Amino acid sequence: MTEEPVPARLLSAATRLFAERGFDRTSVQEIVAAAGVTKGAMYHYFGSKDDLLHEIYGRVLRLQTEQLEKVVASGEPVAARLHAAASDVVVSSIDNLDDTTIFFQSMHQLSPENRKAVRAERRRYHVLFRSLIEEGQREGVFRTDKPADIVVDFFFGSVHHLAVWYRSDGRLSAPEVGAHYADLLVGSLRP
Repeated sequence: MTEEPVPARLLSAATRLFAERGFDRTSVQEIVAAAGVTKGAMYHYFGSKDDLLHEIYGRVLRLQTEQLEKVVASGEPVAARLHAAASDVVVSSIDNLDDTTIFFQSMHQLSPENRKAVRAERRRYHVLFRSLIEEGQREGVFRTDKPADIVVDFFFGSVHHLAVWYRSDGRLSAPEVGAHYADLLVGSLRP
């Protein structure tokens, strides 16, 4: 059996510790001890604890962006693409709930440089997501009396709220929640 690579071990340990204790109450020493590596090894891969936090969220956002790009380019009708994109972001957020929860609780503690980078990455994702709504509005598939940027902010506000109420042992699975969110979004945009 192959041992997990050092960066993955560090991210796993940091995610668990940040979830248990909080970002600000977790030391680099605790992270490296939990990962079974030295501080030197950590600093070889990550410049700081701040960089670990940035990467915890960054890996989820990269996954979501890659999936959104595939959906946008799929050639399906715009309503089907928006439904798929909305469902995917809900499911992937739930599948990575610790990561996204930690990030939203701790984002204000990122260095200004990392905070700026994350905002740019999120903005790119939201612009691509919004482009589906705008395409549907231009085609007459979606109503035009609601600005696309407001629709996006409203939708992602509800996605970010998942950490408050979603439980993996609850009555709805991640795909079921994703389908409900997507149905609500697409249905609200019908003329």
